[in-house]
Amino acid sequence: MRTDSGVKLMSAADAVARFVSDGATVGIGGQTIGRNTMALAHEIVRQGKKDLILVGCSMGMSMDVMVGAGLVKKTACGTGNLERFGTAFRWRSAVEAGEVEVEDYSHLSMALRFLAGSLGLPFIPTKSLLGTDVLAKRRTNDDREFEIVDNPWNPGEPVVLLPALSPDVSIIHVQKADETGNVIVEGFTTHEREMAKASQAVIVSCEEVVSSDVVRSDPGRTAIPYLYVDAVVEQPWGAYPTSTFRYYEHDADYMRAYQEQARAGGERYQEYLQRSVYECATFDDYLRTFVGDSRLRELRDSMQGVL
Repeated sequence: MRTDSGVKLMSAADAVARFVSDGATVGIGGQTIGRNTMALAHEIVRQGKKDLILVGCSMGMSMDVMVGAGLVKKTACGTGNLERFGTAFRWRSAVEAGEVEVEDYSHLSMALRFLAGSLGLPFIPTKSLLGTDVLAKRRTNDDREFEIVDNPWNPGEPVVLLPALSPDVSIIHVQKADETGNVIVEGFTTHEREMAKASQAVIVSCEEVVSSDVVRSDPGRTAIPYLYVDAVVEQPWGAYPTSTFRYYEHDADYMRAYQEQARAGGERYQEYLQRSVYECATFDDYLRTFVGDSRLRELRDSMQGVL
């Protein structure tokens, strides 16, 4: 178990270069249009990390960008979508073309797999998948996704065994963290706590770095303690164009425009990546060039208006 309590602040470029390798299994934080790890996803694309396996519960735009860049060979998740803006189109197209392998799970079963990993267990039992097409389509080769056994205390009662999942690295965007890696998550929480504890390394991007005194003043707010975090990247607006509770709303106009390009695919989508990711040295460059302070203020004020 990692126990380093030293300063873990670094740039997105340094964090990705150090902790994300080709062929890595990458845990994806956030969900659909909330707290997507956009700044870290952009950096992974810029550095061209390839043959990635992306795992999560409800993966959205950050996953779609990496798939659209041709960096992903496999996904395991409950779904890939941007809620009312539609499915994750680059992901769907890649799956339909046979370019990305898919392991299909429910959201709960993925969360349980991370839980098993966090507990150091090889597998975990559940009954939630019984009677579903997910089980009906399960593999029959040596790389089985799950197993069905009898409850040893009640013979004849089927139980599904899910393999534990321990990502090589997980990427998560949050509201606050201190320089040693104590993480404060506000609003919804998903599978991120268990995923972080199950991972070999964790990169956290945050809206702001706060002092350890702030963390210690209300320790119950710490969602992920420092010993599970390896890198802290201070990146305001790091989930844009998705939302971060208490900081800004999602940008509906941008997401509609993104979906048009993602659905079109081909040269049009590659032009989007070229302009928005490859030609921007940092995520801040991207925000200045394609969003602007005025629009960011509108999204911030919109969030404040509903709090």
